[in-house]
Amino acid sequence: MLTGAMRYLENIGTAKRYSAIGLGTWQFGSREWGYGGDYADREAGRIVARARELGTTVYDTAEIYGFGRSERILGQALRESGGTDDVVVATKVFPVLPMAGVVEQRGVASAQRLGVKTIDLYQVHQPNPVVPDSTTMRGMRALHDVGIVDEVGVSNYPLQRWQRAEVTYGSRVLSNQVQFSLVSRAPLDEMLPWAQRTGHVIIAYSPLAQGLLSGRYDETNRPTGGVRSANALFLPENLQAARPLLDALRDVARAHDATPAQVALAWVIHFPNVVAIPGASSVAQAESNAAAADITLTDAEHAALTRTAEEYHPTTGAGALPKIVAGLVKRS
Repeated sequence: MLTGAMRYLENIGTAKRYSAIGLGTWQFGSREWGYGGDYADREAGRIVARARELGTTVYDTAEIYGFGRSERILGQALRESGGTDDVVVATKVFPVLPMAGVVEQRGVASAQRLGVKTIDLYQVHQPNPVVPDSTTMRGMRALHDVGIVDEVGVSNYPLQRWQRAEVTYGSRVLSNQVQFSLVSRAPLDEMLPWAQRTGHVIIAYSPLAQGLLSGRYDETNRPTGGVRSANALFLPENLQAARPLLDALRDVARAHDATPAQVALAWVIHFPNVVAIPGASSVAQAESNAAAADITLTDAEHAALTRTAEEYHPTTGAGALPKIVAGLVKRS
């Protein structure tokens, strides 16, 4: 039986502890998830309070989530459950024209919405294709120098651009928030080994592939709304193709008295220097996510899951788009 003992990253040199399992809060106040008003007004606060009790210290949001509403909900929930002194409050600037002055202004606004004096981790949400990181990082440096930002990070950056951003910032850019799961393994090639060698952090978003790896869905039981309805992984043929991987997760889960979702999270945080930030639709789900930190996969189990995942080849990109559109039209 899992005890729920939280695990923390080691040797990263941060002022606060980073839990291996964090909490992603895109769904707080964002209508696209379809959770409803009661979730934002009540359940979100209960989720944060329970996650804190279980040792979760990393809470990730962004100014674009609900156009600032997620930041406000998270900030209030943290204040009501004990303040922010012992947690990592992470948010992201949406990089529309991310010139230095704009970044500074937006950082101040995010801190105000969160109700904090210092944002523990301030991230650039996406690499801008036109504006160079030199001006963006100048804004980040100014925020750091006046104490509004502690650590700086990026999100969705290729490794080389992350490294260049760090050079222009002038000191460590702690983290890169990227999609990382059993079905999104690109960070394994170069990014994660570099982060492990150099004391940087990978923050894994969608570590459960938006619920695919929970085992809840199959071709006869597909998600019917919200963000998942536009995700190619939930096309019937992709759900059918995922059966061997989901069966492998179930096999390992039985050996650990766990769930497939917990094993999928354990696969992600098996790697040092990784924080997984699953969302949670309920207190029970937050409890389940946190308990995944108590699972230690054997090297054989981890390797077997990786091999099975490598055999999963879903239809994505342009090939999946007509089917996604047809499904959305049919449901409308």
